[in-house]
Amino acid sequence: MNFFSTFANKCAIWMGNPLNFIISVVLTIIWASLGPFYNYSDTWLLVINASTTVLTFLAVLLIQNTQNRNNQAVQIKLDEIIRSHEGAHNHLLNLEELTQKELTMIKEKYSKLAKDAHEDMKQGKDDTTTTAV
Repeated sequence: MNFFSTFANKCAIWMGNPLNFIISVVLTIIWASLGPFYNYSDTWLLVINASTTVLTFLAVLLIQNTQNRNNQAVQIKLDEIIRSHEGAHNHLLNLEELTQKELTMIKEKYSKLAKDAHEDMKQGKDDTTTTAV
């Protein structure tokens, strides 16, 4: 699995390189300029369609792998910040594992806290109190 992760990361970096965009534009121009030579045949169209379809399919899989790993790393970092912050609610660790219903319930509690804090601000009160969720 380590080989694939390394390969996927390198491919994602390579695909995001500006030189690749230039290469893609040049190849597209070459392909388009060959249209009259091949009388805009079905085979001529199939070359670009098949190429772009396969490359897009592979790119999506590689980019999704890289994105999943990056999201997981960010989530771990956020969990560590919550865990290490005195007074933080440790029940917020691993929220991504909760059901949508559970997430909605927690969001509603925080929305109420935000609304109450907004009202406190209107009245000139401090909005930095820590209320249990």
